[in-house]
Amino acid sequence: MNFTKMHGLGNDYLYMYVQEVPENIEELSIKYSERHFGAGSDGIICILPSSVADFQMRIFNADGSEAMMCGNGIRCVGKYVYDRGYTDKTEITVETLSGIKNLKFTIEDGKVALVTVDMGVVKVAEPKETQIKCGYFFDEVTNEFCVSRNSYEPVTVIPVDMGNPHAVIFVKDAEAAPIEVVGRAIETSPDFPGGVNVEFIQIISKTEIRMRVWERGSGVTMACGTGSCASVAAAIAHHLCKRDAPVTVHLDGGDLQITIDYENNVQMTGPAAFVYDGQTID
Repeated sequence: MNFTKMHGLGNDYLYMYVQEVPENIEELSIKYSERHFGAGSDGIICILPSSVADFQMRIFNADGSEAMMCGNGIRCVGKYVYDRGYTDKTEITVETLSGIKNLKFTIEDGKVALVTVDMGVVKVAEPKETQIKCGYFFDEVTNEFCVSRNSYEPVTVIPVDMGNPHAVIFVKDAEAAPIEVVGRAIETSPDFPGGVNVEFIQIISKTEIRMRVWERGSGVTMACGTGSCASVAAAIAHHLCKRDAPVTVHLDGGDLQITIDYENNVQMTGPAAFVYDGQTID
């Protein structure tokens, strides 16, 4: 298997340009995503031909499950196909399980430096209370997670649909939030039978937020593009961030710029980077 490791703000995947998805892709993604015995990644992304767009993207998480969309991943797809000569267009379309996405490239020295993705329309639902079992409860007065001895505790999340599901929580301090424990508990909650991505966001200003994320199927990751869009959408819906203006999202791996207009159309701009080319030997 030939692959290229790339990352968008530390959200890293193994990329393959193939004519069809390998039959054992779930097994491959579990095996080679492992960070001690494999190449190490958040999963595998296959770039394929498409009958309805310029290219198609299929995403497989580190646990072998298939994801509908990945904002950081699709930026890397754009850089891959342009820098490797599969297209000379600076605007392309990519087919995903959550629809066709439009990409625009910022070119520097003949290479893609930034990718702006039209992420489509975001839908923010009413806050939803879910019961979690993880040893913490959420204090809605201080917006902090506190240790609990009860079996189950309620936590209120804001469900957001970005073509994939998200649960957003406003916190006082994103650095202090127990995202691994709480994120896993919410992802596996019966209230989200298909699983969910969980974002913990701290409002800094009307145009700036800090976000940390637990990704469905991958766990804690350095960045999440759709999660950043969902977080800004939730903040705008609750009058905490500006609409129709760039909002900077500070992630563990770097920054993204998210703009949401009055029709809830989302634009995401950020970098993508090559790490190395590799080949498996077994």
